Amino acid sequence: MGDIAVGYGEKKEYFKTEISGREVAARLAPELGDSVLALEVDGELKDLNTPLVADCSLRFVTWDDAEGKRVLRHSAAHVMAQAVKKIFPKAKLAIGPAIEDGFYYDFAVPHAFTPEDLERITAEMEAIIKENLAFSRRELSREEALAYFREQGETYKVELIEDLPAEATISLYQQGDFVDLCAGPHVPSTGYIKAFKLLSVAGAYWRGDERREMLQRIYGTAFFSAFELEEYIKLLEEAARRDHRKLGRELDLFSIQEEGPGFPFFHPKGMILRNELEAFWREEHARRGYQEIRTPIILSQELWQQSGHWDHYKENMYFTEIDERGFAIKPMNCPGCILIYKSRSHSYREFPMRLAEMGLVHRHERAGVLHGLMRVRAFTQDDAHLFILPSQITEEIKGVIDLITSLYKVFGFSYQVELSTKPEIAMGSDEAWEEATSALRRALEETGLQYKVNEGDGAFYGPKIDFHLRDSIGRTWQCGTIQLDFQMPERFDLEYVGADGERHRPVMIHRTALGSIERFIGILIEHHAGAFPTWLAPVQVRVLPITDRHLSYAQDVAAKLVAAGVRAEVDERNEKIGHKIRDAQLQKVPYMLVVGDKEVANEAVAVRHRERGDLGTKSLVDFMQGIKEEIDTKAIEGATWC
Repeated sequence: MGDIAVGYGEKKEYFKTEISGREVAARLAPELGDSVLALEVDGELKDLNTPLVADCSLRFVTWDDAEGKRVLRHSAAHVMAQAVKKIFPKAKLAIGPAIEDGFYYDFAVPHAFTPEDLERITAEMEAIIKENLAFSRRELSREEALAYFREQGETYKVELIEDLPAEATISLYQQGDFVDLCAGPHVPSTGYIKAFKLLSVAGAYWRGDERREMLQRIYGTAFFSAFELEEYIKLLEEAARRDHRKLGRELDLFSIQEEGPGFPFFHPKGMILRNELEAFWREEHARRGYQEIRTPIILSQELWQQSGHWDHYKENMYFTEIDERGFAIKPMNCPGCILIYKSRSHSYREFPMRLAEMGLVHRHERAGVLHGLMRVRAFTQDDAHLFILPSQITEEIKGVIDLITSLYKVFGFSYQVELSTKPEIAMGSDEAWEEATSALRRALEETGLQYKVNEGDGAFYGPKIDFHLRDSIGRTWQCGTIQLDFQMPERFDLEYVGADGERHRPVMIHRTALGSIERFIGILIEHHAGAFPTWLAPVQVRVLPITDRHLSYAQDVAAKLVAAGVRAEVDERNEKIGHKIRDAQLQKVPYMLVVGDKEVANEAVAVRHRERGDLGTKSLVDFMQGIKEEIDTKAIEGATWC
């Protein structure tokens, strides 16, 4: 019998001390071959070449694992840094992590990176990968690591090390003549990086601090096969075509101005889309027993201290002073709603009390993370706060789940659900958190929804259920959320009179369905590539007269459509009909009605759909009846009645 017992799945074998993880992989899982990128040793991620010196359980990490993708992409970031240092020796290294779908590295360099520079860096990376250089790890004391990076002139690495405890052991990784500060792990050698691409360059403040120097960040991605990389590049190209910022300009929906970075401006067509969304939202909420409220944007500092936001969310808030008294612009709607609840006494007979609000909130986001409508500093939450009896928790959460899933069905979205548990910094006892988490779990299980647990990602006042929408090209977006809260009622001393005549504490449910209205509009733009379902389209019909003598009839057709509640306009320009059709298609107008001599004579319209083309000639009455049905039913596909 050997010295080390190694378990892998149901297998357990013994080896002589000491042996590398790579050798164990070859013995225990030969079918995995070179696809093993790293090890998980007793739950801790390690390099594949890590020597095993004691009994342990192993998991072989491959590209199919999320950890494997991170390891490979982080290794690619190191290769990129090596290439940059080779081409630009004066470059200073900052940080280079793996991120979702890729990696980046931040550099301080004397000049701005150009597309030609990225080509040179790519060629150098390819040469490094071809050399198949081994990634080797060594450990130093904090003082040894500081001395090494000071000698190299790597000031950013020195700063990172100085922030570590004096007793810390520092790990360095080396491939060829390149050395970097890194906790690891990495793939065994550079040759494991089968396919990569450098994508873009952006500015990034050192350590995300706007008061610090601006660095240059190169983004890239890496895959284990050229085919996967090719498919990903196709996805990026499709995403660029659907970019809501580009389409927002082309379709004249919204803009972001220099005078208000992170504060969206909605144009007339964008407001039509927004108003349709909000009208639908109000209709659904009224039908389900919600009452709408509106609370102030600015409230006193004392309120935010009482709610806990001052201690847990202050860095994301904006502040002002009025009459020598501190105030804050609200980052969330719940404290204002609580004040409405406290404005009078309540009986258990009123519960469940469902208060809904289209509430404008402001949050301080760093400039580097702002992104069109997806990440802004001012947005409208389709919020609601439910005040309920403890006995109503499960049924009310199930009711909220039903509302949210019903809304998503109208838009044609699929979704995935996550249950997020107590974060490291939170209010309240473990017992209260466990009670709240169990209630959310029970509601999910009773509705039959599949979900995964997201440990430690709850709000500071309670656990939550998050809904992640999946768009037409497979990306996911977090939108709806349900949070169960025992803390706010306690902090604000909320009460109701129970059936026993005594005072009791209500339970609160915080929830959004669409999430941020701005963000949801951005998602809709990209999901539909700007070609909205007819009920949401800012212009639903464009009437196209063939010549000026058909203009009067075209105007009469548009007027009748508008009177029937259809958003219609006339293209009155003296242009050829082909040009008018192409322009309407570029503007994603669902229906084009071409009118000429024959249509005028028969009080008809020649119908074209933006995707299906010519749908034939119809009477105006029949067309109006069909499009009204499509709008009223909020049909996703459209034109099925033609």
